Amino acid sequence: MRRCVAASRKAVLFGLVFAGIVGAGTAQAAEAAWTAPKCGAEPQAPAIKAGTVALYNESVDRVTVYEKAARVYNACVAAQANREETAISQEASARIAHVHAGSAAVQSHIAASFQTLSANLAAAGRKLGHH
Repeated sequence: MRRCVAASRKAVLFGLVFAGIVGAGTAQAAEAAWTAPKCGAEPQAPAIKAGTVALYNESVDRVTVYEKAARVYNACVAAQANREETAISQEASARIAHVHAGSAAVQSHIAASFQTLSANLAAAGRKLGHH
């Protein structure tokens, strides 16, 4: 009986964690689903059979095996997603830096032009002020 209670707790906790993971990705479901092909296929949840104690115990064992496989798969997916997100972020940073450099160059050019124009106007004003 102890095995049944422990397995039930574990299944409920795992179900809550898994539901949280699934719920987090639902917003992206409208877009093309991102996959982690290097991680292989997602493990499939086993069917639960509880007609007898033996069937129930086999189900507990299958859920335990599934839980281990799902955790390994999830860790692989999270690592691959992190690598891809980092690469995207670095690419975006490089593009932003390029745009910022161009914008800063325009601002510097305009500031220099205003400075030159102001100096030329001041010099012309002084020259005309003497006449």
